[in-house]
Amino acid sequence: MKTRDVLFAYWRWPAIIRLFAAASATIVLFGALMRLIEPETFRTVFDGIWWAIVTAATIGYGDIVPKTVAGKIAAIVLIALGTGILTGYFASVSAAAATQATARTSGRFEYRDQDHAIVVGWNERAREVLLRLARREPSLRFVLIDATVPSHPLPDVPVHFIKRSADDDAVLEKANIQKARFLLITANPHKAEAEADKDAIVTLLAAKSLNPSVYAIVEILTARNVANAFRAGADEVIETNLLASFAMAASLRSPGVASALTAMLSRSGTQTLSLLEPDAECIGQTFHDVQQRLLGRHITALAVVCADNRTVSVSPQRLIEEGDRLFAIVP
Repeated sequence: MKTRDVLFAYWRWPAIIRLFAAASATIVLFGALMRLIEPETFRTVFDGIWWAIVTAATIGYGDIVPKTVAGKIAAIVLIALGTGILTGYFASVSAAAATQATARTSGRFEYRDQDHAIVVGWNERAREVLLRLARREPSLRFVLIDATVPSHPLPDVPVHFIKRSADDDAVLEKANIQKARFLLITANPHKAEAEADKDAIVTLLAAKSLNPSVYAIVEILTARNVANAFRAGADEVIETNLLASFAMAASLRSPGVASALTAMLSRSGTQTLSLLEPDAECIGQTFHDVQQRLLGRHITALAVVCADNRTVSVSPQRLIEEGDRLFAIVP
């Protein structure tokens, strides 16, 4: 390879790599030079390199110092030349780190891992979801997509932030939707309910077109858009207003129900609501018998979710069938 080609290749490297190469070459050059000038003081080339590093870095341990005039002149040249190169290198490293931190906080980096959960939209519900799951499922990684907040809303939580609107294919690809495991789309609190539902369904359509196998959970505010969400590919729909209205109506009939329900759901550190697959020996047994068996494992079965995922039974005499799941509170 010609010298000109080497130089062209060198100048195509990133600035931080060029500075590192120049600093390394300077250190090695002066280390070898001091070995030639003062072989009695610098008995090996490594001794010269060690001296060059501590001298150029202005540390100056003083364990090895030049004794001849030529050696001292070389030291002066190294201090004048090498210190500037090393300072420039460390300044470039600091600037690159600061730039990377700023880009991460402002949501400009793409996400490259897989089997992660993507949360669309920043609101109080998204905040609680991320904080709770970060505590309970530290192995699950999260990507938050939102265009309304100015910077990363949870910088102290291991959540990757992308500041854009999630209805754009390019943004979903930036979040690596193709390799995501879960997708949670929350309702936009800055828009009317019907408009927020439409945005959620558009985002769902875009995500499912890029990754049909991602498990999509969508928050829908109006009852008439629930069917539309399922038609768009939702695997699960959360009707926030319906859940809230149930709690309100229950409290009007029996004051205190909403508070008790909130207290039960808030015990995320010790217990949580789950859907359990019944053991093989549970098939054919009554729900009452299965409840008693699970109590011995400190699991409280509340209902049977039938195989169609739409019917729920609380009858003690209901026989457990293939495909049924148990809605329970587990430790």
